[in-house]
Amino acid sequence: MTVRVATDVGGTFTDLVYIDKGNVKAVKSDTTPPNFEQGVVNSAIKADINLSDVDFFAHGSTVVINAITERKGVKTGLITTKGFRDVLEIARGNTPDIFNNTYKKPNPFVERHLRLEIKERLDYKGNVITPVDLSNLQSLVDYFKSQDVQAIGICFLHAYLNPEHEIKTIAALKSLWPEVNVIASHEISAEWREYERTSTTVLSAYVLPPAQQYLDKLKSKLRTYGLKNDPFIMQSNGGIATLQSARDNPITLVESGPVGGILGAAAYGAVIGDGNIMALDIGGTTAKCSLIHNGKTRITTEYVLEKTAKKAGYPIKTPVIDIVEIGNGGGSIAWIDAANSLHVGPQSAGSTPGPVAYGRGGTAPTTTDANLITGRINSDNFAGGEIHPDLSAVEASFLTLANKLNVEAMDVAHGVLDIANSNMVNALKLISVNRGYDPRDFSLMAFGGGGALHATALGRELNARKVIIPPFAGVFSAWGMLMIDLRRDYIQTHRFSLSEQSKAEVISAFDGVISKANLDYKNDGMSQDKVKHELYVDARYSGQEHTVKIHVPDTELDEHDFIEALSERFHQTHEQEYTFRLNDSKIEVVNIHLVAFGILDKAELEKLPKSKTASADDALIGTRWVDFDNKTRLTTSIFDREKLMPGMKFKGPAIIEESTTTTVVLPDNRVEVDDFGGLHIYLRD
Repeated sequence: MTVRVATDVGGTFTDLVYIDKGNVKAVKSDTTPPNFEQGVVNSAIKADINLSDVDFFAHGSTVVINAITERKGVKTGLITTKGFRDVLEIARGNTPDIFNNTYKKPNPFVERHLRLEIKERLDYKGNVITPVDLSNLQSLVDYFKSQDVQAIGICFLHAYLNPEHEIKTIAALKSLWPEVNVIASHEISAEWREYERTSTTVLSAYVLPPAQQYLDKLKSKLRTYGLKNDPFIMQSNGGIATLQSARDNPITLVESGPVGGILGAAAYGAVIGDGNIMALDIGGTTAKCSLIHNGKTRITTEYVLEKTAKKAGYPIKTPVIDIVEIGNGGGSIAWIDAANSLHVGPQSAGSTPGPVAYGRGGTAPTTTDANLITGRINSDNFAGGEIHPDLSAVEASFLTLANKLNVEAMDVAHGVLDIANSNMVNALKLISVNRGYDPRDFSLMAFGGGGALHATALGRELNARKVIIPPFAGVFSAWGMLMIDLRRDYIQTHRFSLSEQSKAEVISAFDGVISKANLDYKNDGMSQDKVKHELYVDARYSGQEHTVKIHVPDTELDEHDFIEALSERFHQTHEQEYTFRLNDSKIEVVNIHLVAFGILDKAELEKLPKSKTASADDALIGTRWVDFDNKTRLTTSIFDREKLMPGMKFKGPAIIEESTTTTVVLPDNRVEVDDFGGLHIYLRD
């Protein structure tokens, strides 16, 4: 092994982490839209990495989600079953803004005149009722060409059970129009629910050309600079994929960037023996959080993009780690509405112009500016010393808002931090309290450029067990990509009553997807002994609408114990999520879910040498005034994180500085350094 590299392209910064001869190092560089691949190369140059020495390169990006949210995909057409062109328009009736009489459903990504029909029909079991009629396909192609359509999605009714008609249509379409980008629903999702499947298919087609162009440009750029092997691409399901696999189905990258940190949190939790974690990633543009319970992340196919309290959003039926994301990050802009109320985000200053402190023309204060003016961030070591902050401009920006609110500038700065923290606490409650979990049973692991700045305040508000700031917290999403394996999820709608099935019948339901997974990895050049399987089912009480996911127990159990264990797991999970169980009700399995891992060699995290004195004074580099709130301005100890060694302990108030982030330790907190350099901040004794 030579050098292993991972990069994470965020809205503000591009992070790079690399392992060279056991040493882990990290850098940050500006994200470079629209040519994001240049920012990746810039970070490698900044790290002084010779890409020809790199034998493993993982990459996470926001290119797919940006293409959707910024409406920068391509003009897309849809071919569907005759009579079902309006599925996208009808959508669902679960209106979020129920008291709004003028509520409008989200506009479909494909206008009605570009949603065309073909005569064909399958029944609910996948049997052919009406064979596919492709006699009018040429006229459909001619029409799409006249409308400058660049990508086509194909979604037929019940194709999740039998893709025969979709396969024939793709083949015929490609023969008539070889250069068009086309993708069909069976290539993306084998689950039922026609609206969600159609929405996913359309969005997949919408991002197909820009995502493929980006991946091709990334591959070419890295090859130009010496990378011998294709990079691996981070997926939304918590695994990495080959570049070709990601290229074939780029909608799996919709949350490619954030999940690296979530998986990193699970990996670091396993190393330190903590399986219950609320993972929080605060970047420059957004804050993301997810729950890890007993070392496992939660996977969902009920992901909805752009969903808010007043908007239904767009469902994407692809496996995604259950993440809650809000528009609050270091670059989130503070502003005052017409009612003279202060808000923070979701608008972001990004990297250009960035926060006011950057001195690049920004005039609206941000969360980063608030952390700077209150003394939490060191003005003499801002952005690792690469930027000399314009403090006078920062003060002026807060004074502008203060004059409108008739308060002091420092009051506004604290108000910005309080609002940002409140927004983040609400997000953390969505993944804990709203899921039936008590935050007191969990540690809060914070990372990203802004995570450590806010973590102790958030942990105190939630009454979390403790706060953990892992090593390389500022670039943790990239670090996490170096700790995970290849992963593919195979979900197939397969309905049966659990009580009426034998153990053999349950296991045999997975035979088809297991064979497909093994073949896919074989085509990737991976030996069978490196492929591992995990089996899950999505189940519900008979008569219910939605399901819960449960892990299939050890197949070594005997017939009775196997079915009983599977049933009990369902009852427990259902009670956890919905507060009740119906022991006498029938349990219906709706989907089978195979997770297939391709095991990769990974660098192990090595313990650091312990300090000879175990005194944190060895890492003390000075003191400064810090405004912890409007009534508490304290002389605060400043520590250099690189000098904090395992076994060191100290109490707050304190600020811990490193090149990519800053940790705030509140006055009543107690800090211990673990064997790997992680900071454990105890919020209560």
